[in-house]
Amino acid sequence: MVSFTSILTAAVAAATAVVASPLELINRGIQPGTGNHNGFFYSYWTDNRGTVDYNNGPRGSYKVSWSNVNNWVGGKGWNPGPPRKIAYNGTWNNYNVNSYLALYGWTTNPLVEYYIVEAYGTYNPSSGTTKFRTLESDGGTYDVYRTRRVNQPSIQGTATFDQYWSVRQVKRVGGEITTQNHFDAWSASGLKLGSWNYMIMATEGYQSSGSAEIEVRQA
Repeated sequence: MVSFTSILTAAVAAATAVVASPLELINRGIQPGTGNHNGFFYSYWTDNRGTVDYNNGPRGSYKVSWSNVNNWVGGKGWNPGPPRKIAYNGTWNNYNVNSYLALYGWTTNPLVEYYIVEAYGTYNPSSGTTKFRTLESDGGTYDVYRTRRVNQPSIQGTATFDQYWSVRQVKRVGGEITTQNHFDAWSASGLKLGSWNYMIMATEGYQSSGSAEIEVRQA
């Protein structure tokens, strides 16, 4: 199992007096925030506030706990991440804190960050946005939204980009996700995707403490 606690400590110590973002540290080769493990791609990102203990497990599994973070996100999946049907299971009991459990990924040209949210805690990520449509898929109903991030960290450094969301109305932890259904619904709403980058079954924590143990696989 790969633990990142000591790596994060070393990364912070190695940085200059000017606080560098984790993405900048990755670009410098200081923090191995992405890689391959047991046949799966993994990605791990944190803004280095609070404590995150992330561990890759067998196959497509990982275990994580976090404490007093500002923001972190990580998980296992595939790179590149073209449309596929995936299945996942595990434990995620963060309904009373600000956290998401989502199939999460990126495209380039255009640069897009996307979430298929299966469960969320105290904050609905679609709050304050305009709903494009609803989507019936894999036994549930999802609401489709778009938000925009301005001058924020991305897989291409600091950038302005859109976020696409499918948020499941009835939360669940475990099941199948047919990604093509979501990509088609986004496209029909005028939300264009680009070239496939990575796709992971991610846990995210924002200004919170929590834990999760998740495994993803091809369905």
